[in-house]
Amino acid sequence: MDINNHWKTIIDTLRDGLMVVDSGGDIIAVNPAAERLTGYSSDELLGKSCRILNCTGCTIYSKGRGELWCGLFAEGKTRDNKCLIDNKAQRSVHIMKSASVLRDEDGEIIGAVETLTDISENVRQEDEIISLRKACHLNDGYHGILGKSVPMQRLFGLIDNVARSKAPVMIQGESGTGKELVARAIHEVGERRDKPYIQISCAALNENLLESELFGHVKGAFTGADRTRIGRFEAAHDGTIFLDEIGDIPLSTQTKLLRVLEENKIERVGDHKPIPVNVRIITATNKNLEDQISKGLFREDLFFRINVFPLYCPSLSERKEDIPVIVRDFISQYALHDGKKITGITSEAMEKLMDYSWPGNVRELRNAIEYAFILCHDKEIGIQHLPLKITKAGEKYGTSTKKDSAFSQERQKLIDILRQAGGNQSEAARILDVSRVTIWKRIKKYGIDLNSDLNRTGTE
Repeated sequence: MDINNHWKTIIDTLRDGLMVVDSGGDIIAVNPAAERLTGYSSDELLGKSCRILNCTGCTIYSKGRGELWCGLFAEGKTRDNKCLIDNKAQRSVHIMKSASVLRDEDGEIIGAVETLTDISENVRQEDEIISLRKACHLNDGYHGILGKSVPMQRLFGLIDNVARSKAPVMIQGESGTGKELVARAIHEVGERRDKPYIQISCAALNENLLESELFGHVKGAFTGADRTRIGRFEAAHDGTIFLDEIGDIPLSTQTKLLRVLEENKIERVGDHKPIPVNVRIITATNKNLEDQISKGLFREDLFFRINVFPLYCPSLSERKEDIPVIVRDFISQYALHDGKKITGITSEAMEKLMDYSWPGNVRELRNAIEYAFILCHDKEIGIQHLPLKITKAGEKYGTSTKKDSAFSQERQKLIDILRQAGGNQSEAARILDVSRVTIWKRIKKYGIDLNSDLNRTGTE
């Protein structure tokens, strides 16, 4: 039987979504299953960039067409990659994606074909199991991270989702918010949990030492290199590497790092032999890298490469309801370590902790409890045991700090813009003259619920 004339019927019958794009990523064909999955009709998709779906599994180079355009075209194919896409209603949909490039008779790339399988039900069932486990061990924290507040529960959910994928993750947040704990949690939840986890602080080393730490060196590569040494990327092979404070990497090292991420190969300092590496990369920064890019201090192409799935760690002032549980944990830790029989904290002292603005976040709170342990010889920590800047802060600034007020005002402004845009993030981005990704990050930062917050009246 000749089936050449029946390919469209076969494709239209598939239960999985199928999408064909040209060499620049513009959509040229979709099947009915893809329409149902995305919520868009074929007329709404055809001719549009595939980036309309905001897929977390895509690596965009933004350099042109063909192999220079995205990771799929550079690598040729991808298999069973778990991703998130945004449907027409701007809701996230969990999918399993496989894709291959299409070439003409001369071997030139002319496009790609992708299959999209809806795995939302599977993820929902897995989330129910995870939620049950959390309910049974809530006081134990989440992989060492304590928090029952809405922003933290939302963060835990995002960690669970992104850990299942291979997408590079960038963790943003103020200093002291626990970005390194989030990075380790992603590794421990993911498929590479039994493989190496390597962490390096990019701000702690100068340019020459940083390259040696990242990529290794051969004997005689520089003064003092008396033996060959492997770098952190080699040590993390098949596992995860966490680059903390990546905004402090010098431009020359950024160029070499970008090459490693694109080619999955490293070269030791003083050598030109490529060494294959397979690592998942997680980065963190407390800097605004978009500002760094505009100032010429950070490469835009590297930013796109590492910022596939941004995560935001809320500051302690954004989740003050977590302070009591964190304080109790610190007291238990120090009591065990110091041998003191301190069992708690007075309500007056806790009130002072709740009123303080915590510019140093959880790290500053830990220091405050350690300070109190040194002074306290009672069973409970009192006001007199706390650092003076905390006990006097309310008198100087009041309980509502300028920082808290500014945060609330910025949050409300974004809610008003989203209401004006009818909840459409792309339209909100156009109004504010920023990218849609920036709107998405701000929604996460301010803990905005697009259903409840946008439906409230301004006077509530």
